Amino acid sequence: MESSRPRAWVALAALSLGAFLYVTVETLPIGLLAAMAGDLGVSESTVGLLVTAYGLVVVVATVPLVRLTAAWPRRRLLVLLLAVFAVATALSALASSYPFLLAARVVIALSQSVFWAVVTPAAAGLFPQHLRGRALSVVFAGSSAAPLVGVPLGTWLGQQAGWRLPFLALGALGVLILIVVLALLPETPRGASDADRGTAPDAGRYRTLVVASALAVCGAFTAFTYVDPFLTRVSGLDPAALGPILALRGLAGLLGVLVAGLVVGRWGWQSLLAGTAVQTVTLAVQFAFGPDQLTAVISTAVAGFALSGIASILGTRVLEVAPASTDMAAAGTSTAFNVGITAGALLGSALLTGSGPRSTALAGAVLSAAAVLVVLAEPRLSTARRSAQIPQPAP
Repeated sequence: MESSRPRAWVALAALSLGAFLYVTVETLPIGLLAAMAGDLGVSESTVGLLVTAYGLVVVVATVPLVRLTAAWPRRRLLVLLLAVFAVATALSALASSYPFLLAARVVIALSQSVFWAVVTPAAAGLFPQHLRGRALSVVFAGSSAAPLVGVPLGTWLGQQAGWRLPFLALGALGVLILIVVLALLPETPRGASDADRGTAPDAGRYRTLVVASALAVCGAFTAFTYVDPFLTRVSGLDPAALGPILALRGLAGLLGVLVAGLVVGRWGWQSLLAGTAVQTVTLAVQFAFGPDQLTAVISTAVAGFALSGIASILGTRVLEVAPASTDMAAAGTSTAFNVGITAGALLGSALLTGSGPRSTALAGAVLSAAAVLVVLAEPRLSTARRSAQIPQPAP
């Protein structure tokens, strides 16, 4: 499909909105901890484990399911995934017990495990190579808009009308996006587009991206999963301020995607170094000055800027250095990303119970610093660089 055709951009917008829905439904319990805990008769940390379980399913299921569906045309696959999302999300809104809700979220997570592996190659394949960076930015803008619009709006709606209504609305939106994807996304055979392969394959750099993404995301979600109790108990902020603060974080995340799109093509691996460094410093400041309300709000926003930038940079870099199929490469980094989410939520839950919410920021900073060290090693681990340095036999 030619990039000049409006339907390509509309299809891209639908894919971006799909990303928006998945990120919103995955993280919405963070903004509704108290409401969901009270209604379901469980603790806040148990509700937080809904995020943990979701990420764990994605970790376990991504690679096997992507292999299983490798030959499926992407349009049919995306339509099926969005249908599963819509039905399971609506069922989660009807959950009468915690186990039922957990089961519904497991089904949503299974669909997400494949969605993230195919959506970026599908978006890139809509356009010629010189427009793919912009196209991917649109997709990541959708996921970054979730903290800005989806989670705050869902949090507000849940506070006003009960936590079930936001999930029901997300399911309905999933049906609308499904219809657009079915109508406008072209049916392209797998392997027919150059977007299906890395533009500069490098197994060493790819492995570095996988490890760095797991560490950086683990650090971010160790702190962010329990940002609600951090802001209310450590910083002393009113619970009513959580919605606006999460919206500010989401706005900063959109800015992070924009900045990442501008620098990743120029800075390469150093753009990821900058993102992980900003996250490290921000979480360290949040730990050190958490009781100061202004610092807590600013650091929460800057952490959102850093994480969204990191995610966008990773998505672009994976399509460049993928050593084989971009679908499988994206599956690998998606798995690493969700390993980070799951491990971060688990660690955050343990710290929240054992030493209080302030310690989550410190742990997040330490993990982010480890990601910085891994990214610093990327040039030395480049497979292509080492191959170029091997002396070639004389003719």
